[in-house]
Amino acid sequence: MDVEDLIKAVLRGESQPAEELQIFAANVANGTISTETATRWLKAVHKHGMTTADTVILTEAMIDSGARLTWPAGPPVVDKHSTGGVGDKMSLILAPALAACGCRVPMLAGRGLGHTGGTIDKLESIPGFTCALSPDAMTAAVDVVGCCIAVQNDAIAPADGVLYALRDVTDTIDSVPLITASIISKKAAEGLQSLVLDVKTGSAAFMKTVDEARALAHSMVQTAEGLGIRTVAQLTTMSEPIGSHIGNALEVLGSIEVLQGEGSADTRELVVLQGAELLAMSFEDVDLAEGRRRMELVLTNGEALDVFRAMCVQQGVEPLTAKTLISTPEKVLGSSVHQTTILAEHSGYVSSYDAMAMAQLARNHGAGRFELDDPIDTHVGFLIEASKGTNIAKNDPLFTFHHNRPLKESELVSLKAMCTVGESEPEHVHRLLEVIDFASTKAS
Repeated sequence: MDVEDLIKAVLRGESQPAEELQIFAANVANGTISTETATRWLKAVHKHGMTTADTVILTEAMIDSGARLTWPAGPPVVDKHSTGGVGDKMSLILAPALAACGCRVPMLAGRGLGHTGGTIDKLESIPGFTCALSPDAMTAAVDVVGCCIAVQNDAIAPADGVLYALRDVTDTIDSVPLITASIISKKAAEGLQSLVLDVKTGSAAFMKTVDEARALAHSMVQTAEGLGIRTVAQLTTMSEPIGSHIGNALEVLGSIEVLQGEGSADTRELVVLQGAELLAMSFEDVDLAEGRRRMELVLTNGEALDVFRAMCVQQGVEPLTAKTLISTPEKVLGSSVHQTTILAEHSGYVSSYDAMAMAQLARNHGAGRFELDDPIDTHVGFLIEASKGTNIAKNDPLFTFHHNRPLKESELVSLKAMCTVGESEPEHVHRLLEVIDFASTKAS
């Protein structure tokens, strides 16, 4: 196999030799392709794109590079995937809530990618939580608890694991074919029946425009449906941070508040939106309204919270620690050394938060990575005390930045510019922009 043949085809806008592309994926998985060579191929695809046929071949090759989960007859096997956002903690809440609604949820998740947080980094802020599950351990956890959240490992789509990590540090993240192959290969390997894709768009998303997000959604829905997975994509806005908690341990705290029946209404609404769609796809007697009712119920009555506790124990957390976590999470998760609160300089309405600036500062302080082996500081992040639309007085607290390193003067200036306060109440913007299913992709 000659990777140069693949790169030359990409540069010419032609289909890559199918057999060589399959061998390339296999060699990426087994480590015989160097990081430098894989990076050259990634950069070529990122710049010039890849044909739809090549995307399908790459996706199937990524699946074939590892194991596939298989399931006996029983409750529907479902999952979701988000293209990444600031404060996007939905998976932590959605997996146990769906399990409480009678689904099986074998969720494979990733670490932080670029400026966005990763579900695995968040869960690893819980003492003892183990995300490194083998395929057998994943199926056992789902059998016992109804759900699990595991990091992608060498057993499942290992080719994607290598390329995913490289994309994070080589500025090749925002590529439709690469994102499609990465996401759908993992989800297909889980043995899913139904899948919801949260495709984000806006200033703090990888897809900045609705057209870009729509193109990615169409690509992923077509690929997943072609592999036999019933799939719906939801286009959602990602210019404002999601909910009140941003950062790894802080997002666990915010998730538990929602699982307690309280917490951020913004966060809860996205969880209900995604869960209702999956329930409606998976049960013949459930429509979207009934799906919403069931999701709301398990978030209110404590059933989803108890599944979350059981999932923590199943994945290595001491039972007493898990019990304390779901009642008083701050006792388990700890806090940062420094907490800098920004106050309103004048009265008015909170008009906006700059989600991208918040994510970048948090990443600079250790909440995300710049190199593959960078450690994560789980306590770095933001707590928003005055949500968008809040009527505030001068010197009221807007938000607090949690950090362990002292702030530079330039960073303090940046912090003060992250929230805008205006004279008039801002218009409420719904997160959900549109829904794309297989019928709409075929009609396009």
